[in-house]
Amino acid sequence: MPKRTDLKKILIIGSGPIVIGQAAEFDYAGTQACLALKEEDYEVVLVNSNPATIMTDTTIADKVYMEPLTLEYVAKILRYERPDAIVPGIGGQTGLNLAMQLEKKGILKECQVELLGTPIDSIERAEDRELFKEMCQSIGEPVIPSQITYSVEEAIAAANEIGYPVVLRPAFTLGGTGGGFANNEAELVEIMKHALKLSPVHQVLVEKSVKGYKEIEFEVMRDGTDHAITICGMENIDPVGVHTGDSIVVAPILTLNDHDFTMLRDSALKIIKELKIEGGCNVQFALNPNSSEYYLIEVNPRVSRSSALASKASGYPIARVTAKIAVGMTLDEIKLGETTANYEPALDYIVAKMPRFPFDKFATAANTLSTQMKATGEVMAIGRNFEQALMKAVRGAEISQNSLNMKKLAPMSVEELREKILAQDDERLFAIYESFKRGVTVAEIHELTKIDEWFLNKLMHILSLECRMQSETLSDALYMEAKQNGFPDAVIKEMTGLSEIKHVPACYRMVDTCSAEFTASTPYFYSTFGEEDEAEEFIKENASGKPVVMVFGSGPIRIGQGIEFDFASVHCVWSLKRAGYEVVIVNNNPETVSTDFDTADRLYFEPLTPEDVTGVVEAEKPDYAIVQFGGQTAINLAAHLEKLGVPILGTPAWSIDAAEDREKFDVILEKCGIPRPAGHTVMTEEEAVKAADELGYPVLVRPSYVLGGQGMEIAYKEADVREFMQVITRNKVENPVLVDKYMMGREIEVDAICDGDDILIPGIMEHFERAGVHSGDSISIYPSINIEQKHKDTLVKYTEALAKNLAVLGLVNIQFVLYNDQIYVIEVNPRSSRTVPYISKVTGVPMVDLATRCMFGEKLKDMGCGTGLHPESDHYAVKVPVFSFQKLRDLDTQLGPEMKSTGEVLGVAKTFREALLKGLTGAGFQMKKKGAVLISVRDSDKQEAIRIGERFEALGFDIYATSGTANVLNRHMVATNSIRNVDEPSPNIIDLIESGKIDYVVATSVKGRHPELGSVHIRRTAVERAIPCLTSMDTVSALLRCLEGDIKIENCEMVDINTI
Repeated sequence: MPKRTDLKKILIIGSGPIVIGQAAEFDYAGTQACLALKEEDYEVVLVNSNPATIMTDTTIADKVYMEPLTLEYVAKILRYERPDAIVPGIGGQTGLNLAMQLEKKGILKECQVELLGTPIDSIERAEDRELFKEMCQSIGEPVIPSQITYSVEEAIAAANEIGYPVVLRPAFTLGGTGGGFANNEAELVEIMKHALKLSPVHQVLVEKSVKGYKEIEFEVMRDGTDHAITICGMENIDPVGVHTGDSIVVAPILTLNDHDFTMLRDSALKIIKELKIEGGCNVQFALNPNSSEYYLIEVNPRVSRSSALASKASGYPIARVTAKIAVGMTLDEIKLGETTANYEPALDYIVAKMPRFPFDKFATAANTLSTQMKATGEVMAIGRNFEQALMKAVRGAEISQNSLNMKKLAPMSVEELREKILAQDDERLFAIYESFKRGVTVAEIHELTKIDEWFLNKLMHILSLECRMQSETLSDALYMEAKQNGFPDAVIKEMTGLSEIKHVPACYRMVDTCSAEFTASTPYFYSTFGEEDEAEEFIKENASGKPVVMVFGSGPIRIGQGIEFDFASVHCVWSLKRAGYEVVIVNNNPETVSTDFDTADRLYFEPLTPEDVTGVVEAEKPDYAIVQFGGQTAINLAAHLEKLGVPILGTPAWSIDAAEDREKFDVILEKCGIPRPAGHTVMTEEEAVKAADELGYPVLVRPSYVLGGQGMEIAYKEADVREFMQVITRNKVENPVLVDKYMMGREIEVDAICDGDDILIPGIMEHFERAGVHSGDSISIYPSINIEQKHKDTLVKYTEALAKNLAVLGLVNIQFVLYNDQIYVIEVNPRSSRTVPYISKVTGVPMVDLATRCMFGEKLKDMGCGTGLHPESDHYAVKVPVFSFQKLRDLDTQLGPEMKSTGEVLGVAKTFREALLKGLTGAGFQMKKKGAVLISVRDSDKQEAIRIGERFEALGFDIYATSGTANVLNRHMVATNSIRNVDEPSPNIIDLIESGKIDYVVATSVKGRHPELGSVHIRRTAVERAIPCLTSMDTVSALLRCLEGDIKIENCEMVDINTI
């Protein structure tokens, strides 16, 4: 079946902001799908609200609508664009749900839009639990006993019939949101209340628990002629009970016998054929480890998180093939390099995916793992054996571990370790390893965890190598064995006690997915030792004579270092290729475009550690390296690369250090005559208390050399300083802690490009929330609406002075505060920042391209974008942060100087208010014009609460408040119902939030890290009941501006950013 010629214009729905459970893998898949369709000469229209991604770049689709992913907005775009067809399976659960809604509401029919790929009834049979169960039973496939319920009472009855323990799964939610295991009725009632609210159809599946069964996944592909293949089988190290996104996952499947492997593979193919899925699909199984009994857990009738891993593990571009199947092409018509898509990859290596959790940021969040996903990102490692892949993944995850020995577990007793293992937290792997060191057996750990003994024996093998290194003389053979099992030199030195060892360079193997049957065209490499070096051979054979530039990616996605840095890395690669360079990427994140098969000339899937990077440098001998675009991860490699003699393009390493070092930076500020908030550098708790006393409270306490404001807090009193310093110094303090006077002014952010002589500022961004809320968590507005011209002139002058004195070549991000009519500098980051993608898109200034060209000596004045402050756009762009608080229990949602958001959306419009409305709507705020608001604020906010209360009252809202706030509001003639606080008897504030009567919660009470604080309890309860909870008076004011306006969606202009 050749591709369809009756279709001209195709619409793709993206996945929206990055949240836990739906992250960058959909940017990667969406980008691949859009480009695949453009390659076939279709006009591609994209709807996606996420400004941080490559997918919403102006080059990826012909038209890009960064509009809220709601039914109303997407319907309006459909009616305007009138595409011939829509592809639903590329934008994750969000895209799939929207396509289903458009179909059900008759909008696709009204606009004569065809749904491509998997038919709607197939999607329904895969997504609707009851239909799925019926289908499986009809073809003889076993499903877990379950019942669909719509109320707590129905769930109790179902659990009694099925028998405890049960697992609750809300329908149509992401990453298992709202679900969990219930061992008894009390636990069921608690989870069920939450689960019903979060399911868009208020449907929850009560299912027999198969906790302890093996979790196996198959990624399968089918075309319209019913030809189906398996692309990759994957196995979770954790048994069923830990969300696959939170488990270490390996490919290929390692612990099944041939019978069980074939049985599950056949089942996956049978299911995809019965469902008539067209494109990629993920099938998950639970397999009884003691027999061949299995159950189907679920089928994702779309490109999923696992598809990204399967794609990168196998080298098979799943999203690209899915997009081409959607337009009628068959597997044997789709070209993949030298071959067609009609082959099943065979892996002669082992891949390990390791999740990256946010608990280093969120010390109080519950870090136990269950069916609800908590990881923000992941790394992938490739090795010749399991041990090598696992050890690479551990050190690549950037969790301060270069081996399986976690120092903080050493003082624990065997019993304490056992409790930790049973608690199933994010450090369980390390607790198991520590237990083995204490003499606990493989059989005992298997009994405790149900992790397959094959994996546990592999951990034991790593331990036996450690023991040999500690007790034997390090022979060449033992050294090579250690290297082949993943040990870095630093750990070998630690184990042997040797200060010097003979370094043997790594050799690199190419990912060959065709088992050498025909030529693989995917030049990506992984390191091993003592084998033939395929990279050397490949480099020689394909030598182009062009200079080689090595670009370092940003590693796993985590809070503070997100997809924005991958956007910058990819743009840098494109720019270098246009300029005639050969480009090599080093990165280990499978979810990204930078690690796609055709982004760079060569890709090294390696951990971003000095030692691993040394190996790649030795193999490639690059002419230059670029670290400016890979966030703090790449920046941290700068000094090491210089030591290796690799010239670093762009801003020099001394400048990066000067921006972080208080004393060096103060000298530069002094020279430039630029004021900054008064501050001190300290190393101990006592020094911090003394500094705070001298400066006067409130003060800002933060560690240096971190990203995303990690560990940064505002201290209002001595006890706060002591608490924060204890948190910061829990880990060894290598870099000083900064204590600054806190100024609550207007925060302003500037990204600039510098060529050594001139600067270009694409735009000045103003933050809606006052200084004190991390820039990544605040609503950001471009062009600014409250900054006078004299202050803009000062900002340009200061930016130019700082860029020149720090010898910036490329990008620099500077944060200022406007306080008492004076501009102060807060911090300078001489690198790419989180705001680069959004400012590039709304101003039309290709910032990364210009910055890359500057590094090679081109001048801004010759590049066509001008110098100084770029003319302001006639459209407003409002960036609104998106949080994943529902996924992280016990975390205080109060915003502050430490970043908490996982993603962001953009609202673009001709007026500020319309852009703000789009931004808030895209971020998930319901615009309710009447209802009830609950206000509980700290004393310092009570005066502002009066005006907020008046505005809600004028809109017709009922107002509830805790006694202190209620007294102030009532005294100022704002009619308020006083309610009891958390620690008072029922009915109190918690009962009111749980009653469902409240539409918005405003809670800025005293900040606390501790879950037991009343104010934290209020905020958590609101979040868990899916009620918007606002923790900054400025955010409340932004919401009110939208509620007070009379803007209706039907009157909003849909903006294609390619035209602004």
